[in-house]
Formats: sequence, C-alpha cells, structure tokens
Amino acid sequence: MKLGPLAAGAALLAVITACGSGTQTTGGGGGGGEGKIGIDHPRADSDFWNSYIKYVPQMASELKVDLMPATNSQNDVTKLVNNVQALIGQGAKAIVMAPQDTGAIATTLQTLANKKIPVVTVDTRPDKGQVYMVVRADNRAYGTKACEFLGEKLGGKGKVVQLMGSLSSINGRDRAEAFRECMKTKFPRITVFEEPTEWEGSKAASMLQTRLEQNPDIKGIYMHAGGVHLAPTLQVLKQKGLLVPPTDAKHVFVVSNDGIPQEFEAIRKGDIDATVSQPADLYAKYALYYAKAAIDGKTFKPGPTDHDSTIIQLPNGLEDQLPAPLVTKDNVDDKSLWGNQVK
Repeated sequence: MKLGPLAAGAALLAVITACGSGTQTTGGGGGGGEGKIGIDHPRADSDFWNSYIKYVPQMASELKVDLMPATNSQNDVTKLVNNVQALIGQGAKAIVMAPQDTGAIATTLQTLANKKIPVVTVDTRPDKGQVYMVVRADNRAYGTKACEFLGEKLGGKGKVVQLMGSLSSINGRDRAEAFRECMKTKFPRITVFEEPTEWEGSKAASMLQTRLEQNPDIKGIYMHAGGVHLAPTLQVLKQKGLLVPPTDAKHVFVVSNDGIPQEFEAIRKGDIDATVSQPADLYAKYALYYAKAAIDGKTFKPGPTDHDSTIIQLPNGLEDQLPAPLVTKDNVDDKSLWGNQVK
C-alpha cells in the first residue's frame, strides 16, 4: 500500500463541535498548521519501532509538518520526562510520544495540559492524563486473534506459552487479558503458561527455555512482540529441535504481534505460523496528522473514519483504532502490508 498524501484524512479533519471529552485542544502555534511538533521515540532495540522511526520523516515530509529533531527515551520513563521538558523548552507546540510505562506518565501529561500543549500518543494509551488523540490498534483484538488461531491449531487441547510484554503497559495488559479470557471461554482444555518478559528478548528466551524443559509437550506460543521476541524464540526452538515445518508432528505453533519483515520471512519458512500486523506506517502517518490537527485547533468525535479505522471515546481523550490484520501463509505476500514494503 503506497502511502499517499493527506487525502485520506481530509473529510475527517472538518471542524466539529466538541463532544465533551475535553479533546478540543488548541496549540500555541496558531492556525494554518504552523508550529513545531516534538516527537520522542520509545526505543531503538525493536525491529518494529525501528521501522516506525524510519517512516516518521517520510510522513513528516508528506504532511508538511514542522518536525523537530526526534529524541529517544530508550524504554525509560525518566528519560521520556526529561526529553519532553527539553522539547517544550525548544518551542514544541504539540508532542508525539509512545510511553512504554503507561501509568507513570500522568504528571507529565498534566504539565503539558497546563501549558496547553496537545499530546498524541502512539501505540500506547496512558492510564491517566489528558491526550488529544491516541493512535493505536485494538490490542485486545490482538490477544483474541492469537487465542483463536492457536486454539484451532491445537484442536482445543494442550499447552501454550504466552510471552507477555510488560504489564505496566496497557498494551501488555490488553493482549494478556484478552488472550487469557478467550482461552478460558473458548478453549478451556488448553493450559496457558504466562511469562511477563518486560518486552525483553533475553527474558523471553530464558522463560521459554525453562517452560519447555518443564513441559516438553508445549505445542503453542503467543509472542506479544515479534520485534523483541522472535529471534530468541526461534533460537530456543532450534536448540530444542523443535524448529520444524508445520507438517512435522514436533512443530510448535507460534503466533506473534508486530508484522515486521522478519516475521513474514519466518512465516514463509514455516518457522512461525501467524502474526498480527501492527501498522507502523500508519502509526507514523496519523500521529503526525493528529499533532498537526491539534495545532490547527481541529476537533474530532467518536465513530468510523474514512481511513478504515474507528475513533472511540476514552475517559481522558479519544483513540483512533487503526486496522491490524492477521497474517498467515495465505496472505503473507500481500503487497499492501507494510512489512512487505520496507527494505
């Protein structure tokens, strides 16, 4: 899917009456989209986030936004707070961020609200604190899709490992809770081992290794983040002699989240079986799109958009839930998937 200019969002940008959600926010940059946009990248140790980072300048050019040099908080909320303070000092009129600890950013969001600097968060939804827009996909749907895929592959019985992200993150909680609830409801004969990896590959490898030693009959794995979990998971499976094609009885079925090229290649090889494609391209596009809209004083309301997503109401703002399709061997070569476009 070649990313075009702003036509996809033109209709959505119409000024509407505020709907009482507190999201009718104006930046100090004035009209006409003028005003610097500050952006903090959450980390550079994930293939998914590195893909997102590469899309940001491309989208900034397309949308003609005044983007400040990016900072990177390296999965450290203290660095994020300091980076945001620096961006404010340098004149940012709107901030784009992706807080990995969604409970620890509330004070900073309050500071930004007091300064009338609107905030767009990407991929993660802050637990508290006002946001202009959250650009995200439905993370509960991720967990449900993974559950249904594995449940069907295992015939409704057996053992699976859920390699969770950090439960201090709304994403980790949403994916974990949805996967757990779906398994209990739809596949009660499947035993789920839950491993909180804190989004760290080394922890994922160690936890998976231990589980396989204790339960060599494990037949399924759900990875919350292929960008950090894929390589260590494949390494452990290879060491155990379990990295075999789906036609082999020893095959362990693996479903992931992210949609990076490495996952697609693993699906083609038969090393893993599916992933949910998080739209790294659209995350970058609409994060900047909404930041520019915020500076312009635009407002939005819940409901379907004209870019195949749905805006929902949050207690602390709005969230645009972008589409995130399940990718298997049947559609892994679809050229519209961003994972097939990056080099």
